[in-house]
Amino acid sequence: MIPDNQVMAIFGFDMETDIGSWTPFYEGLERGTPRLLELLAEQEASATFYFTGHAAETHPDVVTMVDAASHEVGCHSLYHETVGDELFPIPGIAPLLVEEVPLRLQRATEAVTAALGRCVVSFRAPRLFGSTAMINALESLGYTTDASYPLYYYRERLTPYHPSRTDWTAEGDSPILEIPNFADLSMQSADPFGRDRDQWPKYRTEGAESLLAAIDRFIALTCNRALPAVLCFYLHPWEFVEMPSGPIHYGEGSVLPDPFIVAGCGEHALHQLEAVLRGLRERGVLYCTASSLAAQWNVRTRGLAVDTQSSSRDDRPCRAKAAGEVE
Repeated sequence: MIPDNQVMAIFGFDMETDIGSWTPFYEGLERGTPRLLELLAEQEASATFYFTGHAAETHPDVVTMVDAASHEVGCHSLYHETVGDELFPIPGIAPLLVEEVPLRLQRATEAVTAALGRCVVSFRAPRLFGSTAMINALESLGYTTDASYPLYYYRERLTPYHPSRTDWTAEGDSPILEIPNFADLSMQSADPFGRDRDQWPKYRTEGAESLLAAIDRFIALTCNRALPAVLCFYLHPWEFVEMPSGPIHYGEGSVLPDPFIVAGCGEHALHQLEAVLRGLRERGVLYCTASSLAAQWNVRTRGLAVDTQSSSRDDRPCRAKAAGEVE
């Protein structure tokens, strides 16, 4: 059993089109993923890779590559759509209707399951826009973890928790373990949504030392409150390939993401992530996947035996059918 004072880290990589919903391209998935896998192997770090259904359908070889490297494969919606509550507006993207959420998540799960060859149990919402309807749909599909809670915005849940079926931001009795994405709550925010407290993309816009300093402050905060420290990160493979800094044209027009979104992508980002991983290792942090954390968390908080089947290598029958499967 992991000691109560052990700091744990989950690196989650959101496997999506380049620059999220801003482009239809997959340069990051194709070229960035091998670089990430090499770095993680060098640093002996495990991670969870959250694939959109479309990414898994169009790049099953990348799913296989991640799985073969012994990392967890999870789900990240179908097309990187807003499946939860919109925290701030995204140009050209409207949230799904509540009644659309279960079917869309089922289709996404089927696609990732088909590419992986077994069921997935971990999820993350695009942009960390989660919701109660999303959590309840994930429960019905057999998921055991969700890593969508944006601490920079809600500022309440410092550690993983089991959410309520009526309010996903409150504690309840859902079997899903909600894993907050850590933020630096020690700073006074100048952003109306608190985004300057967030971890992303601090490592490449301000440097690894800036992110490590924020990590130290977060660990101190949890320690002062006698809480276990769990560092959940969210990154993307496109950050490790140079991204265009000007207008990006496709279809009938162009998009121009805010500069901070693509600043420092490529080799700089890879070097800074390596420095973060080294810094975490020096701090004695233990790397884990989302599902392995859930298994340990149930031991720690609920006195349950470790369920070795509740992992990325779950061979139990899936509640969501693989694509093309009939009952």
